[in-house]
Amino acid sequence: MTRFSAAFSKPHPALVCFITAGDGDTAANLDALVEGGADVIELGMPFTDPMADGPAIQAANLRSLGAGTATADVFRIATEFRQRHPDVPLVLMGYANPMVRRGAEWFAAAAKDAGVDGVICVDIPPEEDEELGPALREAGISPIRLATPTTDAKRLPQVLEGSSGFLYYVSVAGITGLQQAAQASIEDAVAKLKAATDLPVAVGFGVRTPEQAGAIAKVADGVVVGSALVELVGEYGADAPEKLRELTSSLKRAIVDAR
Repeated sequence: MTRFSAAFSKPHPALVCFITAGDGDTAANLDALVEGGADVIELGMPFTDPMADGPAIQAANLRSLGAGTATADVFRIATEFRQRHPDVPLVLMGYANPMVRRGAEWFAAAAKDAGVDGVICVDIPPEEDEELGPALREAGISPIRLATPTTDAKRLPQVLEGSSGFLYYVSVAGITGLQQAAQASIEDAVAKLKAATDLPVAVGFGVRTPEQAGAIAKVADGVVVGSALVELVGEYGADAPEKLRELTSSLKRAIVDAR
């Protein structure tokens, strides 16, 4: 059983938590997420032009880059996380430039060595993924695709082809953190996606509160929370781990109670 299949086969939907690598004490922050009940970790790779991200994650990228975070640091953080948490799935999420500039095979090999389970590349559409996806699959790493409200029935098979781990449903046609889709539209979209794939469907973008997480957990296989956690890192700095643990724990309780 893979780490992903274990995470998504629990009696409750998976809580997927995102923070940006190199923003604050990342190791302590990651440990706090796991202690709070995160089932899957998404580690953001800082980038100068994070086009899909809202103000909170943009600011986190700038803080991380300002601290000198490089790709090598991301892999070091991932490697150390894997040593501390051998069973928690770890996903790298970011943009194409840092992933392919030294070659997709190099990136896939480095990710494998670091114990990474999956990669989300926001700005390589499936139709143009001729290098990264194949290199990741060859290394045994899951390319995790994004489906959106504009992904129609004609395009969905292309999104699903070669995808593994889980399917990430971006619930709003916009950037992270600013708004949430109506629950009815999420329920309708998840039903259509689950009819088209056996992959677990995790829903993110705009999920900030335990109440929102609990509502989504009634229909989805996973709930993704990012901006609300990243904001705590920016606001509380060295004191962020305690705040992250508290919010993660409250999100997890809501998800468990939803089922």
